[in-house]
Amino acid sequence: MKKYLLPKDGQFYKANLHCHSTVSDGKWTPEQIKEEYKARGYSIVAYTDHDVMIPHPELSDDDFLAMIGYEMEVPDTNSGLAFKYRKTCHMCLVALRPDIEKQVCWHREKYLIGNGEQYRNQVKFDESLPDFVRNYDHACINEMMRIGRENGFFVTYNHSCWSMEHYGDYSGYENMHAMEICNYNSFVAGHAEYVPHVYDELLRQGKRIYCIATDDNHDVHPTDSPRNDSFGGFTMIKAESLDYTAIGEALLAGNFYASQGPAIEKLWFEDGKLHVKSSAAEKITMTTGTRKVRSAFREKGKRLTEATFEVQLDDKYVRVTVTDKHGLHADTNAYFVDELFSE
Repeated sequence: MKKYLLPKDGQFYKANLHCHSTVSDGKWTPEQIKEEYKARGYSIVAYTDHDVMIPHPELSDDDFLAMIGYEMEVPDTNSGLAFKYRKTCHMCLVALRPDIEKQVCWHREKYLIGNGEQYRNQVKFDESLPDFVRNYDHACINEMMRIGRENGFFVTYNHSCWSMEHYGDYSGYENMHAMEICNYNSFVAGHAEYVPHVYDELLRQGKRIYCIATDDNHDVHPTDSPRNDSFGGFTMIKAESLDYTAIGEALLAGNFYASQGPAIEKLWFEDGKLHVKSSAAEKITMTTGTRKVRSAFREKGKRLTEATFEVQLDDKYVRVTVTDKHGLHADTNAYFVDELFSE
């Protein structure tokens, strides 16, 4: 039986799911972000300013969707270390429906960054709840992710490298929907922020989560500068339409892939084999939950745009990476073997 891992029908929409504007510590206004991203073929931007959830429904139109969200950070302030040595955990919460109005894990006095204080009075929250106090430990972070998830948000774990976190830290995090396999802002700055090994560590631990690529852009450099932190990490979401609820459902279903440039056009499983069609590639790799990795390489003088890999019952999970001639990657979500072989 043929199983489409990326939907057979629908359309791909290019999205940046982690973005900062002048509402917190970004350089561009929300309107400028729409203009710049739409000009480069993006259909979706999730506005995730630090700690203040300010919707921008006026920016949505037939060709552009402004998703609602915000980013929360939990620094290890108890360590007594200076900022440059201090661990932190950052997560984005992106509303899966347009009618979600209330920010969760709100504190009436703390945690705002940049221009956020100017927007404090615009934040909607459940006034019957006490202020949420953050602590850098697994219990608190897991609670924040759980609350976000249960209140209709798509929860992502962000930039593990910049955050100076290691396996002992992120392996204990629960309730995320996805992690950033690439954070372009940190990557441009010089961090090793393309982190497929972190994704595999979490998958091999048994976490069934997705991966996304984002900009996390603050745009501190001109758009034509090699240090510009926009337009380098994106998520391609396949849905029936550019409708907010349809996009939210596609995120929950994992109908997307992460990319720095290459395109994944089709992905399906049939007769025990994984099939992928892509843009021109130098290498297409299937990573598994074991030591076994299978790759197809471009032969000299030929094009490589598709590959087929045999999936074995003991592979645990499989995921595909497409690498182009510039060394840029596109990564699918992981697909678990017990689900692939189920009727």
